[in-house]
Amino acid sequence: MRKAIALAERGRGTTSPNPMVGALVVDADGVIVGRGAHRVAGGPHAEVIALDDAGARARGATLYCTLEPCSHTGRTGPCAPLVTSAGITRAVIAIEDPNPLVQGRGLAHLRDRGIDVVIGVERERAERQNAVFLTAMRAKRPHVTLKAALSVDGRIAAAPGLRTALTGAAANRRVHRQRAEVDAIGIGSGTLLVDDPLLTARGAYRGRPLTRVVFDRRLRTPPTARVLSTLDAGPVIIVTGERACCDARAQAEALTDAGARILALPADDLATALAALHHGAGITSLVLEGGAALHRAALDAGVVDAVHLYITPTRIGPLGVNWIGERRLAWDGLKDRRSRWLGADIFVEGRVEHVHRTH
Repeated sequence: MRKAIALAERGRGTTSPNPMVGALVVDADGVIVGRGAHRVAGGPHAEVIALDDAGARARGATLYCTLEPCSHTGRTGPCAPLVTSAGITRAVIAIEDPNPLVQGRGLAHLRDRGIDVVIGVERERAERQNAVFLTAMRAKRPHVTLKAALSVDGRIAAAPGLRTALTGAAANRRVHRQRAEVDAIGIGSGTLLVDDPLLTARGAYRGRPLTRVVFDRRLRTPPTARVLSTLDAGPVIIVTGERACCDARAQAEALTDAGARILALPADDLATALAALHHGAGITSLVLEGGAALHRAALDAGVVDAVHLYITPTRIGPLGVNWIGERRLAWDGLKDRRSRWLGADIFVEGRVEHVHRTH
């Protein structure tokens, strides 16, 4: 199963909105005779590739798969019937598929046709790998990663309204690799006004559009913002309120003319915005890159799934801008805490555990 999980990594950044899935076919002697990984949404599923690779050797063999085989017809046909028709006698599955179109039906299909099904092997690893897909299915919103660059004394800028570069080249490369993998990155209007960022993935290959989201309840984004000059990289969505659009109709029209998509919502809260981005724009993964007000709102709303911090050796001092204050983030309460050096910076990450993750 660990080999199947490693195989599934080949689809990282390219399978959205589908999960990453790896599959192996192992014969009675313990020899791997078929391998498969889902590589792109709309392409063949991992089980199909592995069974094709195994051919006749699949008869009497065991299928190891990181996710329950599907039982419905989407952009591709169902996988569960192919597993049974190939002659597989045992199926070892890491996790059930929470997709309402599947949700145990694939496992039932296999069991009803005499296949010995084992579920839950390396569940934790498989769930961590497919955290984005599982969150989108279970919580009906994007998987949210909160990302911040901090000085060693916990500051994000030297002064309010002052753009302050903190991270070094190695950390910046990781940031752009992450941008190349996720569906969307988001910032608050304050960050846009101070930094005027491009919000593109640079130095890392990305084969699909990158959605940029600006959370702007007062509709302060200028039509001349640099991000609106990068529409060839993907759409720009400005999330605001219906009242702001009514009060600033000319501004909304100017932004639309500049190429932005305005998402005007009746409720002024982050949970509503995330649900709308998921259902309306198909976003399953979102990195919130700043600023502090947006980070605080996300933590207060309980919609943060992962925390990524880049700690730099720079010391800014007491006049610098504090990040989120105390009490909002208990580092020792995060799961799967890890850290590593990126040049002179330290990258630390942890996972927030929510009720919808439990079984």
